[in-house]
Amino acid sequence: MKRSALILGATGLVGKQLVHVLSSMDEYSELRLVVRRTGDFTNPKIKEYIIDMNEMNQHPELFHVDDIFCCLGTTIKKAGSQEAFRKVDYTYPIEAARLGIENGVKHYLVISSTGARKDSPFFYSRVKGELEETLAGLPFKSVSIFRPSLLVGEREEFRFGEKLAEWVYRPFAGILPGKLKKYAPVEGHVVAASMAITAIKPKSGVRIIESDEIARLGMVKN
Repeated sequence: MKRSALILGATGLVGKQLVHVLSSMDEYSELRLVVRRTGDFTNPKIKEYIIDMNEMNQHPELFHVDDIFCCLGTTIKKAGSQEAFRKVDYTYPIEAARLGIENGVKHYLVISSTGARKDSPFFYSRVKGELEETLAGLPFKSVSIFRPSLLVGEREEFRFGEKLAEWVYRPFAGILPGKLKKYAPVEGHVVAASMAITAIKPKSGVRIIESDEIARLGMVKN
């Protein structure tokens, strides 16, 4: 049976790759992209909906799909404040999840971060932890939470801090031992591939997928 999906953050580093992966898969017949601006996708499976993210609840019909992929994410610097950051990384994903519940979505897949913890002393990690906890309490059949470490790849905007970390850590990525593997940088296209393969092989309940497992799943898909 063909599946339908809605993707949030489809023009970002992971989201854009995810759109290309899913549109090439026979399992999906329709992809709905909720975006602020067009991504100029040409595959006939893809339908773009340019809406104000603050008004998602005015478009409940868009959320009548099988799966929701949430690839939303920003930085405090880009957002401009902690409040604005929280809106993108917590409020929007939860609003989308609740609309999904109301419309029978079976599987919610979301990008979080390594170190996400609701009691973290770091604001970024704390918001991600709160997001995970809220999603875990919603009545989806399946919730898949992806915790990539440093995300690398070509972004539309230049992020100096992330580029610096990439230059420092990339040479050591392949030799990190044991539990440290989950801190290795991971390519955006690998995260996208891991999300796609997890979507078509869902497990009931809440599944936390750390960065090293993301890499393993993504490489299998590629």
